[in-house]
Amino acid sequence: MTDFKNTPDPLGLDAAEMRQLGYWVVDRVVAHLEGIADEPAIQAGTPAELRAALGGLPPQAGSDPVEALETLADVALAHMQHGEHPRNFARVPGPSSFAGVLGEWLGTGFNAIAASWGGGSGPATVELVTLDWLRSLLGMPEGTEGVMTSGGSLANLTALAAARASEGPGVCYLSDQTHASIVRGLPAFGFAGDEVRVLACDVEMKLPVDALHATITEDKAAGRRPAFVVATAGTTNTGAVDPLPEIADLCDSEGLWLHVDGAYGASAALCEAGRRVLRGIERADSLVLDPHKWLFQPIDAGCLFVRRPGVLKRAFHMSPDYLADVTGVDEEVDFRDRSLELTRRARALKLWLSFRIYGVERISSAIAHGIALAEHAERVVAGDREWEVATPAQLGIVTFAKRGEDDNAHASRAAALADSGHGVVTSTKVLGRPALRLCTINPRTTALDVSSVLQRLGVAVGHEPRT
Repeated sequence: MTDFKNTPDPLGLDAAEMRQLGYWVVDRVVAHLEGIADEPAIQAGTPAELRAALGGLPPQAGSDPVEALETLADVALAHMQHGEHPRNFARVPGPSSFAGVLGEWLGTGFNAIAASWGGGSGPATVELVTLDWLRSLLGMPEGTEGVMTSGGSLANLTALAAARASEGPGVCYLSDQTHASIVRGLPAFGFAGDEVRVLACDVEMKLPVDALHATITEDKAAGRRPAFVVATAGTTNTGAVDPLPEIADLCDSEGLWLHVDGAYGASAALCEAGRRVLRGIERADSLVLDPHKWLFQPIDAGCLFVRRPGVLKRAFHMSPDYLADVTGVDEEVDFRDRSLELTRRARALKLWLSFRIYGVERISSAIAHGIALAEHAERVVAGDREWEVATPAQLGIVTFAKRGEDDNAHASRAAALADSGHGVVTSTKVLGRPALRLCTINPRTTALDVSSVLQRLGVAVGHEPRT
């Protein structure tokens, strides 16, 4: 018979060893952050090399924990893109702050959950408070409800699923610059092929209001039911912001649900330069932003806001018998009722801690810095007659091209830069033409970092100020 009173924890470590290993992790992370500028911005290994270092048969017996940690740090975590690298300008780098890292560590250490009020009222309150801080900063009305998700893809689809549950089936309108995950995901949430209308963007890479109005009128005449419009606040490719006030006016007059995908750009509303560009964002029926992009949080963290109270709960409420003892009363929020997730990490802890440690003013300054860096890059490119600005600096993104070069030439320049380890950029297309793209949202980045990357790409760079 097993003596349960005296059976040791088979996974237990004594306090001294836990502290030793924890300090090792902290020291290694700090060293990584201190020396990141001297490391490759991105590094990829071959499947065979990585399997050889990380794979093998399942370990039957334990091994030295420090050796295992070193393998993770030196092999697995070395072979990836580093969003915190000051010369990583590809895609959306997602640089995290150390305050966010601390909040993530603390939540993980406590195994924090935010699924029900009964099971995690403290983490739930942190999420409610943090969402309300963001709601206020974005200018959305009191009563707006929210939930944190893994990121923009899930947040956008959660919003549109809830909107469809609230408003019923209908046609959804978006542009060819709308994030690809939305187009991919709409069929999974019940949108048939003829209920998704993708409109060509205009020359500014924005959703054209006149064409949107005309398409809505055409669909009504054909017996279809217009119901939803997806506008973008900071497209991934060029940082363009759709004409939000005009689209909101159209949605109001036609009785349509306006969803704004601000996964990338909405956070810029925390600074004055971004607020000017994002005017009208507060009129969205639903709005998404990703704190793991421009609010400097570790992956993963997305936020969804819905203006109309109760929409999320009516779409996603669940009350099986086995959850009866963790079902809250009206004023207690069960976050499992606001999305398709049941077991949920306490994602808000890191963002709450970042606001408490840094304050809005420092976060706002960091966002404004990213906007200014893209404008600096635009000026440098414009100073070289062999290059041209494809789209101007918008919310921390600028695209540009070498005159007369094709897709392969631009991609080769980007690949050579990445192979050098000095930095990384994205090769893309703008209105069908090849281009290179910088996303400059890292507060660690200086104007000198931007200029050095442009110079390695072949842009002639003059004497630029150090900032």
